[in-house]
Amino acid sequence: MAGLVVDKVTHLYAGRSDHPPALDQVSFSVDPGQFCALLGPNGAGKSTLFGILTRLFAPKSGRVEVAGHDMSRAPLKALARMGVVFQQPTLDLDLTVWRNMLYFAGLHGITGRAAKLAASEALDRLAMVERGSERVRDLNGGHRRRLEIARALMHRPEVLLLDEPTVGLDAQTRADLVAHVHQLARDSGLAVLWATHLTDEVHAQDALVVLHRGRVIERGVAEQVGPELTQHFLALTGGLTGELTGERQPA
Repeated sequence: MAGLVVDKVTHLYAGRSDHPPALDQVSFSVDPGQFCALLGPNGAGKSTLFGILTRLFAPKSGRVEVAGHDMSRAPLKALARMGVVFQQPTLDLDLTVWRNMLYFAGLHGITGRAAKLAASEALDRLAMVERGSERVRDLNGGHRRRLEIARALMHRPEVLLLDEPTVGLDAQTRADLVAHVHQLARDSGLAVLWATHLTDEVHAQDALVVLHRGRVIERGVAEQVGPELTQHFLALTGGLTGELTGERQPA
């Protein structure tokens, strides 16, 4: 059973009926333990798709399934199986790492000893345990992103969504974070959907979905899609960093 299924999802924004759909018959799936890169330039529809996946709004048509639960029929069960890291940070800068984790645990109904155990385990998976007493304000960008990922894993989801999580980070920090999430997917069996506009964040064995103007223009294993797509995509978008060769390039 796939961790995440997106089946013929189409979406139109209200008042824009004369415009092309924001999403047009978008379909793909992500299996447990798989890292899927959703690649597309700004305006491709990535954020719209994430809004649908997180139930911020409903699609005009199509179906989303999370860990076997249909988003429209059982939204609470579907959302409970999902962890999300949004593009815009949502941490409380004046709280410590540990307090941020416990506060979020409480939002999921995890309290007391169970909350402390869940927080400790999640921080350990992201190599953040030793920073538990530090204020978030004092962390660098990479550690803040690691904290947001750890927080998203506290309730042990089966699907992890990350919307452009490396925005604002330097090249080495980006590469380290990408590698860590790849390892996380392999080790924990998470189905990971990683949205990006940077081709150097895509590894050779990743599942790849290329989105452009609301439509899937290519999907498959990155190394099989290969250099031809890179050149096609660069021509469509005006140029992005890197190549789909499995070797990260300098940003």
